[in-house]
Amino acid sequence: MSSPPLILWRLLACPRSGAPGIAPLLLLLPLLLLLPVLAAANCPCQDPVLCQPIRQRPDFEVFAFDVGGKTWKSYDWSQITTVAVFGKYDSELMCYAHSKGARVVLKGDVFLKDIIDPTFRASWIAQKLMVAKTQYMDGINLDIEQEVNCSSPEYDALTALVKETTESFHREIEGSQVTFDVAWSSKCIDRRCYNYTGIADACDFLFVMSYDEQSQVWSECIAAANAPYNQTLAAYDEYIEMGINPKKLVMGVPWYGYDYTCLTLTEDHVCTIAKVPFRGAPCSDAAGHQVPYKMIMKQVNSSISGIQWNKDQQAPYFNYKDSTGRFHQVWYDNPQSISLKAAFIQTRGLRGIGMWNANCLDYSGDAVAKQQTEEMWKALKPKL
Repeated sequence: MSSPPLILWRLLACPRSGAPGIAPLLLLLPLLLLLPVLAAANCPCQDPVLCQPIRQRPDFEVFAFDVGGKTWKSYDWSQITTVAVFGKYDSELMCYAHSKGARVVLKGDVFLKDIIDPTFRASWIAQKLMVAKTQYMDGINLDIEQEVNCSSPEYDALTALVKETTESFHREIEGSQVTFDVAWSSKCIDRRCYNYTGIADACDFLFVMSYDEQSQVWSECIAAANAPYNQTLAAYDEYIEMGINPKKLVMGVPWYGYDYTCLTLTEDHVCTIAKVPFRGAPCSDAAGHQVPYKMIMKQVNSSISGIQWNKDQQAPYFNYKDSTGRFHQVWYDNPQSISLKAAFIQTRGLRGIGMWNANCLDYSGDAVAKQQTEEMWKALKPKL
């Protein structure tokens, strides 16, 4: 026989006829009230205390995205304050994170046209709360990277969703955290014209995805840094000038890079790339492909240029030739480029730092890889 949480989950996730309205939700209220009792009985941790939500608020946030597997066992848990689970749920990860005082939060994504309906929003939030409670999670990270027009009904509905989600989670899970992922700039990047100030006010903080900054290339079609220094930092000033408190901003840095096939490669390392349009722009980083830091560090050994440093973009890159004789250029971030950005976090008073994603490093234990991995984690600490 199904347990009450499972029954409730099915009723909310799979209504028999249309989306559940307010009346069915009220009928399910007694089951919601049973959850704390059931949670104590079903805790997967050896110590039931570890199933309690994390309540303390760190002075400095280090937000890690985890996409699955067991590499989390090798993360630098002396730094991590939040783990966003974007892979399969792992109760062992939850227990361990809680033992280190770190929050574990859900991924939240939803089709924007659906959230125009307030009743749908209520049922969606109820579903996410049910998952969070039954999995002993500490909140939700809203990762909704869809197009929004300022004059569309989705514009206000998205802000309402964030506000209602935050209110519900804060009410139902003590100490819970609701965060929202935004593009590296507020200037309608990839046609995401959100109510940034309203969303920032409605949640605990924004995770600014300061990467994929070549998703829309309006100038020359040439390979460039994933997160150029000046461009990245100027965007934070824009967010702050909008009226967003710096303490509502967490800087996301990339632990991956882009490998571009060069149509031409000049002596001064200018790599022209194929024209791959994206959301109105004539060129984009879609001309290349993403490569995790652990692969980049192995690939650089066979490069024809060695590691180069671009002073304008404050980022490393290298060139190599593939088996068919084509030239490639790889742009990425390393401890040097990340440390520069981490220093800005300190001087500008941002809430913290995070990365996409923590799985990108080499946790094999190889001596060289171990040093490279430790240096990437250390780079997250702003130098005072």
